[in-house]
Amino acid sequence: MGINFKMWGTALSTLVKMDSKEEWDKLDVVSKWLIATRSAVTVVTIYSGIIAALLAWRDGVFAWLPWLVTTLGLFLAHGANNLLNDYTDFSRGVDVDYYFRTQYGVHPLVQKFWSKKTQIRWFLVTGALAFAAGVYALFYTDFSPAVIGLFAFGALMVLFYTWPLKYLGLGELSIFLIWGPILVAGVYTVLARGWTDASWLVALAGVPFGLSVVSINIGKHIDKLEADKAKGVGTMTVRIGEKASRYVNIAALLLIYLVIIYLVFVPMYFTPVMLIVLLAGKRLLLAVKTLLKPRPEKAPEGYAYWPTWFAAVCFYHNRMFGGLLILGLIADTLLRIFASGFWPLR
Repeated sequence: MGINFKMWGTALSTLVKMDSKEEWDKLDVVSKWLIATRSAVTVVTIYSGIIAALLAWRDGVFAWLPWLVTTLGLFLAHGANNLLNDYTDFSRGVDVDYYFRTQYGVHPLVQKFWSKKTQIRWFLVTGALAFAAGVYALFYTDFSPAVIGLFAFGALMVLFYTWPLKYLGLGELSIFLIWGPILVAGVYTVLARGWTDASWLVALAGVPFGLSVVSINIGKHIDKLEADKAKGVGTMTVRIGEKASRYVNIAALLLIYLVIIYLVFVPMYFTPVMLIVLLAGKRLLLAVKTLLKPRPEKAPEGYAYWPTWFAAVCFYHNRMFGGLLILGLIADTLLRIFASGFWPLR
């Protein structure tokens, strides 16, 4: 069993499908972990960490080691959440009978690639590593109350997302908060060693990416609406309906850009270079156009991402928007550092 670097890249960029246990058994440990934790999705945590790092660099509080440890810990925590999510849904009888989750990527429990005991073992090891990173962050910040509060909130969301939050229609809100303002402000607060006067604007700066992440989640829940109804999973979409959810998602996507424009022209927290994110407009329009119509009954000819439909187009938008957001932040940070009078912060 050699190291399969190619599979690492594949697992980080797309949800891997695999039917053969023999093929699974030949994979190295890292490949299995990346696939089982759905790292193509969990990589959004790295994006949030990079956003926080650039804002911290701009404010003169960035440090490499605490950033690396904290961001890796959060990435591991996201992976642990996905392992627990699959374990819980499988144990509750949700991820069975060709349920949506089993169609778009490997599910080691459903496909009998490993046992429930193994799944829990991987969750505990992953969670322990994430916890260790959190302990490091607490010591680094001298147990800052703000860091303790943000980490505690995040841990509660990780533990209770699968149940009961997702079943109460609160899963979408928790995902927006975690991968937007909470995670971005949390990493920044670790680097700043506590809450600062800039932290509220940092949290607001995390809102656009959080909205882009939750748009994927809402899209997924619309895609699997009927399956969730049948399983008694009370997502927001189950509670407010398919059409209303599509329009909520459109509003979330548009709000992404309105918040960035606000941060450029009102508090002037960003320089106009951040408007580079508007280059994702073509993918935004594609997402909005797709969301204006109900999901087709079956996959269009040649469509490779079924059963995801709305989730896929929102994921497609997120990737380009996230990349442009980080590119814009790099340019914005350089301008703030080397041409501070160009666009003064009010």
